[in-house]
Amino acid sequence: MDPTLKSKLSFISTKLLEAKISKKLTFADIGNQLGRNEVWVAAVFYGQAKPEESDLKKLSELLDIPENYLLTDFNDETYFPSRGGLFDLPPSDPLLYRFYEILQVYGYPLKSVINEKFGDGIMSAIDFTTNVEKAGENQERVKITFEGKFLPFKKW
Repeated sequence: MDPTLKSKLSFISTKLLEAKISKKLTFADIGNQLGRNEVWVAAVFYGQAKPEESDLKKLSELLDIPENYLLTDFNDETYFPSRGGLFDLPPSDPLLYRFYEILQVYGYPLKSVINEKFGDGIMSAIDFTTNVEKAGENQERVKITFEGKFLPFKKW
């Protein structure tokens, strides 16, 4: 794991990632066991999403992490993710930089097309899902789908 990223992660995030590696599990494997999407599971591991108690019980069993550690660190009453902040802009990681580059090149075109189809508003990142798939004849293509609720700007 990148040392700079590791220094920004919580203790429990580091433990979850280490357990995942030692068990040789993918986020898809874990997602299947939890009945959750692999990207959402990864977001939990990186402290970017809030798991439910049932998720934590399953993670405890699957990763051999004591349930009380998970329940304490992800306490339903006090834990709320601090989303974002894991990297600087522009990102130095080549893959993350390509997402940044996609927004630099296609951000306004996407915004314009969304506005033409839906009106003046935004796509929610709260009421949102995403999927990553292999695509193409030889499975050498990356297909990422973003699906978010359209939220029109309010007029008052």
